[in-house]
Amino acid sequence: MKYVSEFRDKDLAKSVSAAIRREADPGRTYNFMEFCGGHTHAIFRYGVQDLMPDNVAYVHGPGCPVCVLPVRRLDDAVEIAERHNAILCTYGDMMRVPGTKQRSLIRAKADGADIRMVYSTLDALKIARDNPDREVVFFAIGFETTTPPTAVAIKQAQKEGLTNFSVFCNHVLTPPAIAHILQSPDVQDLGTVEIDGFLGPSHVSSVIGSKPYEPAAEIFGKPVVIAGFEPLDVMQATLMLIRQINEGRSEVENEYTRVVTREGNLKAQALVEEVFDIRDAFEWRGLGTVAKSALKIRGVFAAFDAERRFEISPKQSREVKSCECPAILRGVKRPTDCKLFGTVCTPDTPMGSCMVSSEGACAAYWTYGRFRTKAARPQKEAAA
Repeated sequence: MKYVSEFRDKDLAKSVSAAIRREADPGRTYNFMEFCGGHTHAIFRYGVQDLMPDNVAYVHGPGCPVCVLPVRRLDDAVEIAERHNAILCTYGDMMRVPGTKQRSLIRAKADGADIRMVYSTLDALKIARDNPDREVVFFAIGFETTTPPTAVAIKQAQKEGLTNFSVFCNHVLTPPAIAHILQSPDVQDLGTVEIDGFLGPSHVSSVIGSKPYEPAAEIFGKPVVIAGFEPLDVMQATLMLIRQINEGRSEVENEYTRVVTREGNLKAQALVEEVFDIRDAFEWRGLGTVAKSALKIRGVFAAFDAERRFEISPKQSREVKSCECPAILRGVKRPTDCKLFGTVCTPDTPMGSCMVSSEGACAAYWTYGRFRTKAARPQKEAAA
């Protein structure tokens, strides 16, 4: 298949759907967690769930990098901008995520903080060059996909001698989070849903390859199939998971062979290893503290580490009251289980990160309109 339209072909979708219905054992249920917000949006944009039998369900996991960032780290970023009078650069999705007392970056900007949305790390470097008398901090977030560009920025800043540039590092790692969901007593106490297999992330796997998921499949007996973002990718990966379960296998398979290899992008991995080290532990929204699940800047690049450059005060951070984002990220609840969804919480007035991010589960439910009530729909839609 060479063209996007072929990955959305109606007749092929019907064929794969029919195969899934034939092979899914009616005497059991299949719960598959998609560990990528791109998969969540594909499922709802193209109605993939509607093509599944009733006993095959998708569980929305912590696959949205904006969503999993804990409130405390967002509050810290606001403090860097306000207390230290730094220019804080961030990707667009982070601007509207509510922090403690619903204080977001965009609200801090409205109150006078110098917070700027950028499209790449290179934009942040340019701002540092253009403002040599100001501290410029890049608010780095994301999984393994966005980590190499941050590493490039740090190395470039060192090469140019940009002494006013630093990075507030919040990059997290996917495989440890999968293992944490399956084994952590803390997560089990908070409530979980039985997961039979995982749809492995697409872009993340293009960097790290399929190999890092092999221990989870072997140790926990849960199959992983790496899937592309198109609807037929998701459906074919679902069929592959069902076949593994029916055959009693728990392996890592790669449906996304046109992009992902077992070894991944070795050059990108080497760059990340050169600039970053693994933190002992890091907090994830919804999952709590996850061991060895995030990165920090190595000592050789300490001059570009905002956490070492600025004093950040301890604080009591908290979620928006009644927001179910943490439970949604664990797969325990769906957006429609949250009493705020579609009422006070919409993309225009988000109460939680899952409604803000372009990869958030709540945003997927809302954007494609499959679960809105009449009362929650915009007036123009209701009139139509």
